[in-house]
Amino acid sequence: MDSEAQIDIRERLRAHGARQLAIARLSAPEDWQGELREALRTQRALPSPWARGSDTRLFLESFAIFFVATMMFLL
Repeated sequence: MDSEAQIDIRERLRAHGARQLAIARLSAPEDWQGELREALRTQRALPSPWARGSDTRLFLESFAIFFVATMMFLL
């Protein structure tokens, strides 16, 4: 390989980017905005207070353990 030769790959990168964009557009659903809105809506929905890991459930479980331990101590 000649050390004086410079490789210019900008055109190849632009062509690759254009191909990737075309593939992304072809694989996207028709109503991609609607699907995105629906996905965001379900992700942002408020979880049930009884769902695992919620603050309300954690508080009630901790209180129940504390209450049982206190009652056993008092008896």
